[in-house]
Amino acid sequence: MKNTTIALLMLFVFAASVAEAAWDRKRLKPVSENQKEKVQAALPVKSLAKPKQERRVLVFYRCEGFVHGSIAIGNYTIKELGKKTGAFTTDIADEYSVFNKENLAKYDAILFNNTTHLVFQNETQRDALLDFLKQGKGVAGIHAASDNFYKWKTAARMVGGQFDGHPWNAGGTWSFKLDDPKHTLNRAFMGKGFWLKDEIYQYKPGTFVGEDEIRILISLDLSKSQTMGPLNRNLGLKKQYTEGGRYVPVSWLRKFEGGRVFYTNFGHNESTFWNPGVIKHCLDGLQYALGDLAADATPTSKIKRTAVLAPAKP
Repeated sequence: MKNTTIALLMLFVFAASVAEAAWDRKRLKPVSENQKEKVQAALPVKSLAKPKQERRVLVFYRCEGFVHGSIAIGNYTIKELGKKTGAFTTDIADEYSVFNKENLAKYDAILFNNTTHLVFQNETQRDALLDFLKQGKGVAGIHAASDNFYKWKTAARMVGGQFDGHPWNAGGTWSFKLDDPKHTLNRAFMGKGFWLKDEIYQYKPGTFVGEDEIRILISLDLSKSQTMGPLNRNLGLKKQYTEGGRYVPVSWLRKFEGGRVFYTNFGHNESTFWNPGVIKHCLDGLQYALGDLAADATPTSKIKRTAVLAPAKP
């Protein structure tokens, strides 16, 4: 019996080490000086809200699936964003071991930067994340943060939806509407819809929590033929299939397990991280998650909504 217990323990340790070894951070290219200059030029001078106290953010970027080339520039941008505005300080990590209650007690928010196929190794790590939220703290997610937790439904529900392909690929420029143009977290766009070159996800049926749980801030403007095109081509849709038949949310916020969650699908392309509007949007969303920026999280289904569409041409 004793030998069996030892063998099982060794097997567990081995499995954990294999899981850690599956991810190689060296696959990420370092941020160039030219990219750093672009980010610095795009950073806002100050945040919308003054921190109620010193804030600390844990940026997690591990990938068990596809590795986005924008992770490094994303990490750099978030760190510099906190430093320049004074809104928070940043620690960056990629090992599951950071998810324990003692370590997470140091942080006010966790940001998942383009993580993919995350599988927390044990109940202790899962409990640590949920306990973090139950303490009234926050979680934020960038782009591939919705391509995770396929074996943990609670965390998938926390994010709000799971990846199901991207008809709107990284090489295209797409139109976006403000579903909630006067919302605090949309101030960066000054009440105007816009165009952006980035990759945009659709979400797996049955995983997107819908308007009864989240406050949708931004979605694709499918009234524009350029943005509707991928659906017409990829799904063989009829020409009369209009915006009313399809809805693709891009950014949202919500309350979950006593905490605050902000997610945006922006962030596949490196250039997104030096777009002034998107950077401000992410800062505001992160300040909401931190608890410093008050923002209405009433679900979209419970409010009256007047969307603002993108301009006619990109």
